[in-house]
Parts: sequence; structure tokens; C-alpha cells
Amino acid sequence: MDRPFIEELQTTALFVLHSAVIKMASAVADRAIGAIVGSAVADAAAQPLHWVYDLQKLKGILAQDSNPEFRSESANPFYRRKMGEQSCYGDQAYVLLENLSTCGGLNVEDLKQRTMKFFGPGSEYDTPINDPYRDKTGPRPQLPIEGPWRQSSCETDCQIDGVAKLAPVVAFYAGKPDMLEKVEQAVRVTQNSDECVAETLAAARFLEHFILNGPDPRALDAVLNQLNDPKRKQPQDLDKAVVGHIHQCFQTLEVCQVHSRQRCTES
Repeated sequence: MDRPFIEELQTTALFVLHSAVIKMASAVADRAIGAIVGSAVADAAAQPLHWVYDLQKLKGILAQDSNPEFRSESANPFYRRKMGEQSCYGDQAYVLLENLSTCGGLNVEDLKQRTMKFFGPGSEYDTPINDPYRDKTGPRPQLPIEGPWRQSSCETDCQIDGVAKLAPVVAFYAGKPDMLEKVEQAVRVTQNSDECVAETLAAARFLEHFILNGPDPRALDAVLNQLNDPKRKQPQDLDKAVVGHIHQCFQTLEVCQVHSRQRCTES
């Protein structure tokens, strides 16, 4: 990622957060800005290996280079962008950041217009393969395509977009009583799905906790306590299911860590 772009991103993030951080401690403000910049940098760093679902292929790539971030040669099987450019997830976060910056907070109607301008007709995303109404019965397009790949978010869509783009809105509203409400409003602009909203709000709780508190080994318990609280903010019917999903993820992570330690011991 080019240094000028990072500096521009930092400047934009600072402007977005100016009104929100007046009453925040400097450490909290730094973490809020770090969430925005870190999200953008991480997205660009991973973009060349985005959507590599073939695990054997991925293992082969990692065997050649154990530090694959900002890989100069894209291995993305679906689309190709220059190293340092954002994925469709990072671009959605940037549009949200612009909305917050221009409007001084979340403005849903403005976000809709900006999203249409950035991803819609006449944009770099406006290509035949990105057309949601293209004839799916015809010949399959040759992949990877040159240029960005547009997600087809809809009423039933429950992909990771909501979680991937939430850093700017959580950073802006962290510590404020309407943070979760604003996250839900932003998500439903392109993903009007209760399941997606419930998962994204849980992720927002985690990010807000780290912004306000910094590194905390009790973060998991803190968020689970929130989700199990009958008086929790922005309650969702699927919160109990999300709690179960979180437990499942951490159990899987613990098993992977045990296997990793065993392999290290054996070697």
C-alpha cells in the first residue's frame, strides 16, 4: 500500500473522528483511528490471496512465502487488482468512512447514494460479470477477471460484508449509547438480513470493547455477558444462536492451537 494513501486515510480518519473524540481519552482515540486504518491496511494486505478456497493451493503459496501480506503476484482465483488496492469489502468500508466524514455521522440516505455511485452504473465495478441480472445460463465467465469483484448483497445475503466494513462506524460511535443502532442501520443498507445483522452487531461489540479498553483477555466474557443480558442494547432474536456460534468458533480455535503445539513438539 502506497504511503501517501495511508497518510490520506489517516487524515480522513482523524477528520471523521474529530467530533467524536473531543470527550475521549487520547489512548481511546488512537485505538479508534487504529481500527479504521488497520482495517484498510489488513484488507489491502490480504487482497492478493482473497477467496483462495483451495487449501492445498494456499498451503503451497504459504510454503513458498510464510509472510504473504501484500503479495506482489495475485493468486486470487476470482479477480485481480493491483497490490495495495482494496477488496470489495475494503471499498465498502471506505464509502462508509466518507459518509461519516461528510455528514458528521451516519446518514443512511447519503450512504445509499454514495454506495450506488461507487459500485453502480458507470463505476469501475460496472462490468458484465458484476451485473446481477446477467444471464446465468450462458457460458461461464473466464476467471479471474481483471478489476474488482462486486458482491451481490440482497435481502437474504449473509456474507461477511457487514463485519468487514464496520470499523469506521464503530470507531465513530464507540462508547455512545446508539452505537449498535447505527451499525444496524449501516448494515441494512446493503444486507437487510436479520442473521447478518445479529452476527455483525456481535462483532461490533467486540471491536467497541477493544477500542474502549485496549487489550483485554476478558473481552470474550464481556461480550458474551452483553449478549446474554435480558436488558442488552439493540437485542436481536438470533442473539442466542450467535452466542452458540461464538462458543463453537473458540472451541475450534482451541483444538487448532493444541494440534499446532503438538506438531511443534514433534518437530
